[in-house]
Order: sequence, then C-alpha cells, then structure tokens
Amino acid sequence: MNVPKKSLAERVGHALAFEVIALVICSPLFSWLMGTSVAAMGALTLAISLIAMLWNVVYNALFDRLQRRIGFTRSLGVRLLHAVVFESGLIIVAVPLAAVWLGIGLWQAFVLDIGLLMFFLPYTVFFNWAYDRLRPRWAAPA
Repeated sequence: MNVPKKSLAERVGHALAFEVIALVICSPLFSWLMGTSVAAMGALTLAISLIAMLWNVVYNALFDRLQRRIGFTRSLGVRLLHAVVFESGLIIVAVPLAAVWLGIGLWQAFVLDIGLLMFFLPYTVFFNWAYDRLRPRWAAPA
C-alpha cells in the first residue's frame, strides 16, 4: 500500500481547508434552520470547531496512553467505542455552549449538535475522498 508522506504544512492546510469549507457551508445553513444571524452561527460553528480540534488532540493522546497501559487492540469494537466516547465528550461541551450562545434550551442545542453531526459525517467522507483525488494535482510525488 502506497501511503503518501505529508508535510506538516500540508496537514495544516488540509485541516484549515476542511474547517473553512465547513464553516462556509454550516454558518448560513444552520443560521437559516435556527432562525439566527449568520454571524452568530458562524462564530458558534468556529468555536465548536476549535473545541473539537483541541478535544481531538487531547482525547487521542489519552487514548494512546490508555492503549500503552492496558495493551488492547484497535479492533472495530474499540474504534466504535472510541468514536462514541469522543462524540459524547464533545456533546458535553458543545451543547451548553450552543444553548448559551444562541439563547436556546439544552434540548434545542442537543438537536442542533445532532444536526451538525449528521452534516459532518458525510462531509468528512466526501471532503477526504475529494482531497485524495485532487491531491496528486498539486502535491509533490511521495
């Protein structure tokens, strides 16, 4: 299997492109769905995105440490549990933040968070698939 070598600059560019495109899509869409301003929704989406990136780094470092300590295999079951715990941690932070930010109840904020998750799952797959297909056009051969 030929796994491309990516520089730090490319990895940062990949993450920034992912987040900027998501912000451009999510801000007006969720603004319209929630009946709030694009600026408020854009700021909230950006805040949740930054929290998710930070949580990802911390959570995966803890996950790696736990694996070294316990010695489990990264099976499908472990990966499913990994994803559920990651998303649960993000919900614990994002739902109250959205409720306060938008002046809505916790249930509405939870529904908003589920909507974001329903957007981000297919978006992540499509973005990365498109990136893999377009990357050879601008990246140096690995």
